[in-house]
Amino acid sequence: MKENALLTRLREKASLGGMSISPARSRARRTFNLPNILTFGRVLIVPMVVACLFWPDEFSLRWTALALFTAAAVTDFFDGYFARIWDQQSALGRMLDPIADKLLVSAVLMILVADGTIKSWSVWAAIVILCREILVSGLREFLAELKVSLPVSKIAKWKTTVQLIALGFLIAGRAGEEVLPGTVRIGLGLLWISAILTLYTGWDYMKAGIKHVVDE
Repeated sequence: MKENALLTRLREKASLGGMSISPARSRARRTFNLPNILTFGRVLIVPMVVACLFWPDEFSLRWTALALFTAAAVTDFFDGYFARIWDQQSALGRMLDPIADKLLVSAVLMILVADGTIKSWSVWAAIVILCREILVSGLREFLAELKVSLPVSKIAKWKTTVQLIALGFLIAGRAGEEVLPGTVRIGLGLLWISAILTLYTGWDYMKAGIKHVVDE
């Protein structure tokens, strides 16, 4: 009887101790889970890609930039995928994921315009994409104050895919021309397709935002 009572007390203490530390451990798990680590990694890759593209005539650095950019693009898919299948979605992840995407795309577009890979009329495609990113970010911030979410449409996902592929070709740039002639033209063509999809999805989001503004 005494042994049973002692075991019961030990179990109670253990359960109480677990209850006292479980919230902190739970928060740590949500913060440092694999999806969030992949998103953090994507943010850290951005300056490395830009640094490699800062010397456009160094073909080895362009291939390094392409490898880093590809790794970042792959994590863009897998962080959301793992978060869903492992039920590890968190407020931090929902906040940081679109920020990481916009940092990557915006930084690469600007450096590609600066080094002349994107030039002439194609600069307008880059401007359209950048303006849309700013518009949607502001719209999401406004709707968040109204407790309204803005879900990502299927066309927006296709837009992102085409955009990342286009930037991949343009990052390869002149180095890619030695392997696949027409690399830059392919990248610019896909960039324009992405810009057209960007206009469509941006207007779609804008209509949803205007509807909530009018309702307010």
